[in-house]
Amino acid sequence: QVQLVESGGGLVQAGGSLRLSCAASGSIFSINAMGWYRKAPGKQRELVATITTGGITNYADSVKGRFTISRDNAKNTVYLQMNSLKPEDTAVYYCIAEGLRSSWFDYGMNYWGKGTLVTVSA
Repeated sequence: QVQLVESGGGLVQAGGSLRLSCAASGSIFSINAMGWYRKAPGKQRELVATITTGGITNYADSVKGRFTISRDNAKNTVYLQMNSLKPEDTAVYYCIAEGLRSSWFDYGMNYWGKGTLVTVSA
């Protein structure tokens, strides 16, 4: 019923930029927060950035000053502008919708996208 679809991944040289998008669709009444996590080969999945409905943001220390998260609440879409990319940013990036409710009576649940690959070459 609810689907998150990411786009915008790809191959970029170090120092370059990419913009990721994630659109949530389906039966959606409200979403508390949306954000991005990433998983690099051989590493655990880690938080990249999140943003609440009110625009409060949270970033991993490793991306502060380089990445910017934004959100279009009307479109249930979250964006991640990634600048000054480094090879260590290479990972599969996953979108998350936290506390998504399909109706007023629902408990909030977390939904994940399938991921989009970002590869940064040296």
